[in-house]
Amino acid sequence: MRKQSRKTARKVIDVIAAVTTWPIRAARLPQRSAPLLGDQLAFLRGFLAHPEQVGSVVPSSAFLEQRLVRAAQLENARTVVELGPGTGGTTRAFLDALRPDARLLAIELSPVFHARLVDRISDARLAVQLGSAEDIAELLRARRLPAPDVVLSGIPFSMIPAASADRIAASIAKCLAPGGRFVAYQVRARVAGFALPYLGQPQISWEWLNVPPLRVFRWTKPFV
Repeated sequence: MRKQSRKTARKVIDVIAAVTTWPIRAARLPQRSAPLLGDQLAFLRGFLAHPEQVGSVVPSSAFLEQRLVRAAQLENARTVVELGPGTGGTTRAFLDALRPDARLLAIELSPVFHARLVDRISDARLAVQLGSAEDIAELLRARRLPAPDVVLSGIPFSMIPAASADRIAASIAKCLAPGGRFVAYQVRARVAGFALPYLGQPQISWEWLNVPPLRVFRWTKPFV
């Protein structure tokens, strides 16, 4: 029975790997150094352990990563915050897009994912912080970082308590620099309701070449 269970689990992982990597091969996007299968397995374990924190069973596709880079206009950003970097696939894509003098603060709630990020990604522009997105302002001050030009979030707003989601949205809006962008990628649209009182209506697009397809929301903080 145990042998059969291991075979079944391996088949599930192989299917996940095939589905999530075929668009990368088809588009012939630049290869990254990420160990894809290892990331997918770690992501799956994280989802099974804490679905309210992870929100998906597989990491983001390269197509989604590039859509996020464009939506956030990362090439123009000096200070960026990533909420919920997971296994680091999006983090690597963001670092690839950022300028040499930029800073990226990745805030991760899971100790397992945090340790993996610290171990797997070495970049002088990156600071990996174990903590909650609710504390974004305090964590920026602790690192002596200025108001961010961009906040990107993959945390599942539809799966966390409403009070916590509201505090996170308020904290993001408060800490963003005027003209700064908040970009969230989500299965459901619940994040729009939480951000509406603080940042207004978002621009919304879809990334279909991802498992599952996701909505990408973008807000821009007014200058006034």
